[in-house]
Amino acid sequence: MRGEILAADGSWIKTPFLVDTGADRSALSADILQPLRLPFIDSPDILSGVGGVADSVVVESQIRFTHGDVGKVVFKGQFAGFTDLETLDMSVLGRDILDLFAVIVDRPGDNVCLIGQQHYYSIGKR
Repeated sequence: MRGEILAADGSWIKTPFLVDTGADRSALSADILQPLRLPFIDSPDILSGVGGVADSVVVESQIRFTHGDVGKVVFKGQFAGFTDLETLDMSVLGRDILDLFAVIVDRPGDNVCLIGQQHYYSIGKR
C-alpha cells in the first residue's frame, strides 16, 4: 500500500507499506526513518522477524493513506523504526493499525483492501 509519514519539518514523505497481518506493530524502515528526522527514543521492545532481532527506536508521528471517496485517513501514534538499512527493505503496516479493519488480500487480483466499520463486503461468483 502507498502511504505517507509526517516528517519533523511538517512535510509528508511518501512511502510504500507492506501489509503484514502477522506483524504485531507497524514499523518504519531505516531508509524512510532517516529523512523524517524525527526525535526518537530507544525502543523498550525487542523487535524480531525472519532475520532475527534488530535494533530499533520509537518515533511519534502520523501515517496517512488516501481513501478514494473520503480523502485522507490519518493514524497518530508511536511507531517503531529500524536503524539498520539491512533490516527492512520496506516499511511494515502491522496489527496496531490493521486490527481496526477487515483486511482482504487478493493475491491473484493484486489488491489489498482495508474495509472500515462503515463499509461491508460480500463474496460471490462472477
